[in-house]
Amino acid sequence: MRKFLVVLDDSRECLNAMRFAAMRANHTGGGVAVLSVIPPDEFNHWIGVGDIMREEARERIQAHFEVFAKWMRDRQNVDPELVIREGEPVDEIIAHVQEDPEIGVLVLGAGTDKKGPGPLVSQMTRNSGTLPVPITIVPGDLSKERLEAIT
Repeated sequence: MRKFLVVLDDSRECLNAMRFAAMRANHTGGGVAVLSVIPPDEFNHWIGVGDIMREEARERIQAHFEVFAKWMRDRQNVDPELVIREGEPVDEIIAHVQEDPEIGVLVLGAGTDKKGPGPLVSQMTRNSGTLPVPITIVPGDLSKERLEAIT
């Protein structure tokens, strides 16, 4: 089964990327993999404190994921999988795409800020030539109605 890989983070544009991935998966019979990356700089503390912080980060990610997963299951009939990795976000996204042969499309949300589409979109598009899958960039300001129309 072809899966749409979408990145879960704290950005506003993440919402539209999630919606797009779930709607496309529903309409094409695919699946959704939700990837969240815990940056290594969050744990540069004493070992015990770092372990506690790592577990708290995983719990926050799981809670955030469950909100999206419930919507995907209830509204789009898609049961997403959660993948949590630790490291540099771009490196971990590339590694996951290369490791999972079912990933067919990487879906990213573009920010609406005047500074540009966001650091993740900027960095991933620089690496797009070496990825084995296409990248779909979803504008962060698309309405739900427009997303439904184009998916």
